[in-house]
Amino acid sequence: MARHGSQMLSTKAMALALGLFFLTSAATTEEYDYYSWQSDNFHNGRFYTKQPQCVDIPADLRLCHNVGYKKMRLPNLLDHESMPEVKQQAGSWVPLLAKRCHADTQVFLCSLFAPVCLDRPIYPCRSLCEAVRDSCAPVMETYGFPWPEMLQCEKFPIDNDLCIPMQFSGNHATQTPASKVCPPCDNELKADTIMEHFCASDFALKMKIKEVKKEKGDRKLIAAQKKKKVLKLGVLRKKDLKKLVLYIKNGANCPCTQLDNLGSNFLIMGRKVDQQLLLMSIHKWDKKSKELKFAIKYMKSHQCPTYHTVFQ
Repeated sequence: MARHGSQMLSTKAMALALGLFFLTSAATTEEYDYYSWQSDNFHNGRFYTKQPQCVDIPADLRLCHNVGYKKMRLPNLLDHESMPEVKQQAGSWVPLLAKRCHADTQVFLCSLFAPVCLDRPIYPCRSLCEAVRDSCAPVMETYGFPWPEMLQCEKFPIDNDLCIPMQFSGNHATQTPASKVCPPCDNELKADTIMEHFCASDFALKMKIKEVKKEKGDRKLIAAQKKKKVLKLGVLRKKDLKKLVLYIKNGANCPCTQLDNLGSNFLIMGRKVDQQLLLMSIHKWDKKSKELKFAIKYMKSHQCPTYHTVFQ
């Protein structure tokens, strides 16, 4: 993400937070230790063990640490009661943020995962949800993820002064021009990016690709019969490796420079969805890359968080 775009988003998010704040109080967000509007621990039909509080947004909450305000409500608006739970569930959305599918993706997600700390909960407007959904759902579909039930836009209020509106004019604006590259091919060869996809994938392999075809709007990758190095077996069985076929969902016509030359080995990561193996990420196996070497070594000991409840 370009630094200028990030600063613009943070500035707008901060302005939004301050604007909402002055609707309700003349104090600063740091002065709230709890939410005065809620005298008990029952909210939205759920009983909480703790009173809602204002807490610092931690540096390792990568999805929202730079959103533009420093304090968040806990429990948040997705019923996550503890910071470890927030971090775990928010972490799986960081790769989507990196895809720049919509300029307001961070504002929308953080309004729920790390809502600004005011004296009443403020939800995202329905139009904000719809704009982000319409731009980002196709990217999620590429990876085999449906738009999740917890983010169904009908749940959010129709636009008014008491909900968070779109921050950028134009419903498909992005911080930097969105790449038209196939999403699994549009990833930096950086250790943290590799590990994010590794944890979000069912399997990871070092392998060669024999052939690439187009099939019903998808791109079909046929693995070479040569020996494959398993980095994460996951849902695959050993017999699956003998005739391995992967797909880039809706990727028949988008560019993927990694597939221009099939002579090298590849780092392949993917998910099994409806008996199909979908490509999540592809990198050429660059023996000179320190980032790749570090990631491969880290895979052996890293304990991935569980993301399964996010997209179910």
